[in-house]
Amino acid sequence: MTDAITVEVAFATPQQQVLEQLVVPVETIARQAVLLSGLVEQFPALMLDDVPLGIWGEHVVKPSRRVLRDGERVEVLRVLLCDPKVRRRIKAAPSGK
Repeated sequence: MTDAITVEVAFATPQQQVLEQLVVPVETIARQAVLLSGLVEQFPALMLDDVPLGIWGEHVVKPSRRVLRDGERVEVLRVLLCDPKVRRRIKAAPSGK
């Protein structure tokens, strides 16, 4: 039995995408993996305590408790500024209204 697993941590801005592969201890939780990735140092505005996380596109309800498994990808999610449905509706509306 091994005492380490390999995971990825992903984060993207409109200008840049970062994907870090890490070897971490077996009991590492999602938030710890993000800290170990160095993303907070690369993106100082990233407030890790408030930012939602996902694993393979699925929102993690309790990222401070979610233990990672080998091969998983933790995704740092950005907060939406506008609901995509509302944005499409505005774009599709006739001009002048």
